[in-house]
Amino acid sequence: MILKDMRKTILISSLVFLVLITAVVVVKFGLNNPEDTWLCQNGIWVKHGNPVGLAPLTGCGTPKNVTNFKECADLGQPIMESYPRQCRFNNQTFAENIGNELEKTDLIRINNPRPNQKITSPLTISGEARGYWFFEASFPVRLYDDNNNLLVTGIAQTQTDWMTTDFVPYTVTIQFSPSPTPTGLLILQKDNPSGLPEYDDQLVVPVSF
Repeated sequence: MILKDMRKTILISSLVFLVLITAVVVVKFGLNNPEDTWLCQNGIWVKHGNPVGLAPLTGCGTPKNVTNFKECADLGQPIMESYPRQCRFNNQTFAENIGNELEKTDLIRINNPRPNQKITSPLTISGEARGYWFFEASFPVRLYDDNNNLLVTGIAQTQTDWMTTDFVPYTVTIQFSPSPTPTGLLILQKDNPSGLPEYDDQLVVPVSF
């Protein structure tokens, strides 16, 4: 009877041990849901499915050297919905590049496209600018790829009185060929008939293609 009880106790203990080992393996390696996890590819963590947590900060070959907002966002790290947006990685904060919009907001504003917006051809550019941004009711617009190649130029115009210090609306539609780079810059240049560099100014808007 005693021997039988000992065997029963050993059997129960073994089963409990196996259950505990299985639970540890499931938690550690995500065997409970293999479709929703982070996979290590080329030294960085890549989403597979919809993992519950954020990407691990270590343990994937060489630690990822994050240097900007996009790299941080691509890793699935927390993004703060400020303006510009900010992303945190490994106790560092990276702000999204929005060009110089905040610096020029009292001179010229753009409604379309917005910074980092994906654009296609034809593209209608619109917004408002102070009257002195124009000359003869217009100012030049240029679109570049990331290799600083000029893709197209255009002339933004206003249909209202531009001889004012107030904001007046502008618009222009441009057509461009596919860009060799995934991103580029839209430049809205202040018209400067004097040619003097001290009167030059521009609004820089990063875009994606």
